[in-house]
Amino acid sequence: MGRGKIEIKLIQNPTNRQVTYSKRRSGIFKKAHELSVLCDAKVSLIMFSKNKKMHEYVTPGLTTKKMIDQYQKALGNVDLWSVHYERMLEKLRKLKETNNKLRGEIRNRLGADLDNLNFQQLQSLEEDIISSSAMIRERKLHVIKTRTETCKKKVKNLEQVNDSLVLGIKDQYMVHPHYMMM
Repeated sequence: MGRGKIEIKLIQNPTNRQVTYSKRRSGIFKKAHELSVLCDAKVSLIMFSKNKKMHEYVTPGLTTKKMIDQYQKALGNVDLWSVHYERMLEKLRKLKETNNKLRGEIRNRLGADLDNLNFQQLQSLEEDIISSSAMIRERKLHVIKTRTETCKKKVKNLEQVNDSLVLGIKDQYMVHPHYMMM
C-alpha cells in the first residue's frame, strides 16, 4: 500500500515542523547527490532553516562560488565577485594614498623631507606647528592648574586635620594637666 497524499500547508506544531524539515532536508540532499552521480550533473543546493541555520550540498569537486559564477555566466550577468573585488581594490588604493600622505605629514613635522616643500607649504607647516604647540601648552597648563588645585585642597585638608589634632591635645592638657609636666 502506498502512502496517502498530504495537504501541503504550514505545519503548525513547531516540533513536528522541525522533524519534517530535517527528514525532508536529508531526502532532498540525497536526491541532489544521486542526480549528481547518476547524471554527471553539477548540483548546488543551499537551504536556510527558520532559525537561519544554513545547510548546503555542492557536487564534490566544486564550490558554491564556482556554481554561482557559472549561474551568472549562464544568465549573462556581470560577475559579482570581480565587481566587489574592484571596489575593494579602489578602497585599498585610496587608503594607501591617505596613509602615505599622513606619513609624509608626520615626517615633515619631525623635520624630515622638507626639501620638496615650497614656501607656502613650509609656511603652512610652521602655522600648524605653532597651533599644535599652543594646544599642547594650553593642555599642560590645564593639567598643572588641576594638580595645583588638588594639592592645595590636600594641604588645606591636612591643616584642618592638624588643627583638630592640636585642639585635641590642648583639650587633653586642660583635662589632665599633669601629662604636660613630664
